Amino acid sequence: MRTQVAIIGAGPAGLLLSHLLAQGGVESVVLETRSEEYVAARIRAGILEHSSVELLEAAGLGARLRAEGDEHRGIYLQWPGERHHLDFVNLTGRSVWVYGQTEVQKDLIAARRAAGQEIHYEVSDVGLHDIEGSPYVTYTDKNGQSARIDALAVAGCDGSFGVSRKAVPAAKTFERVYPYSWFGILADVAPSTDELIYAWHPDGFALHSMRSATVSRLYLQVPNGTDPQTWSDDQIWDALATRLGHGQNGWKLNPGPITDKSVLPMRSYVQTPMRHGNLFLAGDAAHIVPPTGAKGLNLAIADVALLSKALVARIAEKDDRPADAYSETAQRRVWRCTHFSWWMTTMLHTSGDPFDAELQLSQLRWVASSEAGATGLAENYAGLPIFI
Repeated sequence: MRTQVAIIGAGPAGLLLSHLLAQGGVESVVLETRSEEYVAARIRAGILEHSSVELLEAAGLGARLRAEGDEHRGIYLQWPGERHHLDFVNLTGRSVWVYGQTEVQKDLIAARRAAGQEIHYEVSDVGLHDIEGSPYVTYTDKNGQSARIDALAVAGCDGSFGVSRKAVPAAKTFERVYPYSWFGILADVAPSTDELIYAWHPDGFALHSMRSATVSRLYLQVPNGTDPQTWSDDQIWDALATRLGHGQNGWKLNPGPITDKSVLPMRSYVQTPMRHGNLFLAGDAAHIVPPTGAKGLNLAIADVALLSKALVARIAEKDDRPADAYSETAQRRVWRCTHFSWWMTTMLHTSGDPFDAELQLSQLRWVASSEAGATGLAENYAGLPIFI
């Protein structure tokens, strides 16, 4: 089999890249180790930046987002006794949208089917070869047959545990592992808030998010290694009520049936370069951020927007300059978002050190009371331009 770009990974990064390449006249084939049902059902990010929404709309993928997504003007910052609303639209002219990764995935799969583009699920033994010369990918299909794809370029969109990241020799890595995790739940109950609440509390951070008008997504800071099954539903709701300020100024947290429990370790990771020969990395294959700043999916979208232009220029227009600049250009945004995610994380998660706690409260008060501080948070949260 021969194509112009072989894409490893059929999550949002891989499918969006394939979609954008097709719009630029470049062919691709996508390989995925998981089943289509598994990939479509993965519960991940739920917030889209202003820039991500603009890009999806420009790519013809915004109709359902606009019809079923929920536009938010900002967020709430909270600590015991106080809750402050930061209005991103007033501060920066940019909003964010609540629209889960599962919904983005549905839109991309529908667009791919409509275009009749090729994708292979449940493959195994994926190998990348001759990346510095004439690249090709070998794999075993779901029927047990060996196969090979020859391409002009390979795009590694297969996440932090995929083969693509490992195929970059002598890569430089940067990592920060945090001493806490997020205990996340999904609950069949209407959200108790109109916009996300980020809460600092002596017991630990809490976040009230949502997936729809009838489904709430909530998180608690917990120690690393926490087993979610050791927490009863009553314990979860009691901890959320305490940290989110149930009863504060008449606000109430409404509990409901919990349908999913999971624990997410927190880390920051950046690998450079994001290109080696004819292999290009995008999304989690190149970087991981803690979810506090809502940057993971948005960074993947930004990478893919940049990479699609670079590959179209290289393959269709015989111009190598955007591809040569891809890694350096992409990593400027990666590091900005990595810093913002670290800043939000360290401002809101408790360490048990009273000195740290006072510094965090001082910072929260400054952000909530200073237009400059609030604007800085809003500018980064709602999303910088994709090409910086």
